Amino acid sequence: MTLEEFLEETRAEVADQMNEGSPFAELVFSEVVMEHLAEAGMTFEPSSCHFEGRVGRANLRLSGYSMSEDADQLDLFVSLYEGFNTLTPIPDQAAKTAAAQCVRFLELCATGRLAEKLDPSRDVYSLALTIREIYDDLEQVRIYVLTDGVVKSKSFKARDVGGKSVRLEVMDIERLFRHRSEGKPRDELVVNFEELSGSALPCVFVPGETGDYDYALTAIPGEALQFVYEKFGPRLLEANVRSFLSVRAKGVNAGIQNTLRTAPERFMAYNNGIVIVADEMRLDRTSDGSPGIIWLRGMQIVNGGQTTASIYFTKKRYHTTDLSKVRVPAKVIVMREVDQTDEEALVADISRYANSQNAVRQSDLSANKPFHVEVERLSLTVYCPDGTGRWFYERAAGSYNTLLAREGTTPAKRRALKASVPPSRKITKTDLAKYLMAWDIKPDIVSLGAQKCFGRFMTELSEAEATGSTMTLDPAFFKALVAKAIMYKATHKTVRPLVSAFLANVAAYTVSVVADSYGESFNLERVWSQQGVSPQFLKQVEIWAHEVNDRLHETANGRMISEWAKRPECKTAMFSRSFSPPSVDIPEIRRNTA
Repeated sequence: MTLEEFLEETRAEVADQMNEGSPFAELVFSEVVMEHLAEAGMTFEPSSCHFEGRVGRANLRLSGYSMSEDADQLDLFVSLYEGFNTLTPIPDQAAKTAAAQCVRFLELCATGRLAEKLDPSRDVYSLALTIREIYDDLEQVRIYVLTDGVVKSKSFKARDVGGKSVRLEVMDIERLFRHRSEGKPRDELVVNFEELSGSALPCVFVPGETGDYDYALTAIPGEALQFVYEKFGPRLLEANVRSFLSVRAKGVNAGIQNTLRTAPERFMAYNNGIVIVADEMRLDRTSDGSPGIIWLRGMQIVNGGQTTASIYFTKKRYHTTDLSKVRVPAKVIVMREVDQTDEEALVADISRYANSQNAVRQSDLSANKPFHVEVERLSLTVYCPDGTGRWFYERAAGSYNTLLAREGTTPAKRRALKASVPPSRKITKTDLAKYLMAWDIKPDIVSLGAQKCFGRFMTELSEAEATGSTMTLDPAFFKALVAKAIMYKATHKTVRPLVSAFLANVAAYTVSVVADSYGESFNLERVWSQQGVSPQFLKQVEIWAHEVNDRLHETANGRMISEWAKRPECKTAMFSRSFSPPSVDIPEIRRNTA
């Protein structure tokens, strides 16, 4: 896929999620990019929150935000979407202006001045209050400018806001293409130890005998690891276990912090070290002639995220911490797999065994679990009612693009392939969990975000397997899954123009209302056969979506809607009283012919 084709595909993806004539293209683009950044580990679970206004002489803009679980890291997003048909340069100044407007939004939130000027009924009001409450304790603040244009500079000089350094990054169509076309955003993670530490890292190098990987043992200076985390943040941690990086220093981490502050020279003796996978490693000689690692490309920490984060945050909190005496033992595994699906399976296995004595759930490392392998097999054999089209189950990240590259060897073949398996018919592992959990009336779990929802889904699946009550994975299951995907997507698209923020939460709860109200009478087979839902059904969705949105705001009592929606108490409050009666005049309802 070329960059030009990717731009066209992105425009199509935005258009696919919009109603005809909708003015929300910029918001849809923001959501598409924010979700990708979350999947890539570059941010946390995002929420859309559009705000554009003027306070005094300052213009303020915001498209969305994301916050770490412990509310110690905050990302804000501002969008510059033009709907370009061709690759179009955007001046650095335009991106800087957008970033400055978002910086100003942050400044006024941090001081409490924005909340004073907002109507409490506005969705952005609770965000402004939350930023004011957590700002003093924030360890990291970043602002992303999202654009479908091409910007020369991918980052700008950090800004000081209330004594905190705010990083400014640009995610333009070019940078997004590098991430999504390869399926491995870690390609941007290049670490040159010769530059960081003055020389190559001494190592013991063991070339691989199986062809899968090469292997090295080394010790990384604490200052180098601190710099790498400061530059790349959560992107360093392998996707399936990256949630570790937002955990505050408790238990083991408190011990790490204490050693760093009181006995840094003993850190290497006390710490078990970290495990790294990388796509490429360059070796040379150190000053004494021994083998040494000059740089790693595609570096990912699959075990030791707590250690890495603790080093960074300890130095940030306690400036007198002497990291020059710290060395961190490291095992480096350099991948040699050519097939991306096989590589992801190997990385997952490495992650699983490296973390086998830690609190990482085995369900989090599950691309090669039999359940997902079987769903993938079904997606390759079950055809749509037209007999030519299929839905694609992306068991391994990037496998859809791998399919296009492998089988779309000519422009004609690629067009034909995308016609039969378009991007809009792709279902990822986290999508599957979202669709099934929402239909199972668990919108609070869906609201936890993609990764946590997926983790909970896999835990429930493992528990079901342990009791022998597993799902029957057959064509009927796959068709029902696709029907739920179609219904969820249609609901999401219908809800979009009805709410100004918290679209994901309203959509998830509305789908659960549909499932709760219609139950077994809802004809999923018809949705599959039609590959769509009726206008009458969408009218009912509109009614319930309004009621869900109102009830979320009523029951939140001033709390952030996106946070309130995650709690079981929210689901209880939501379903504690009836919604408007379900219409029986929709084609998707089975008629009782008895």
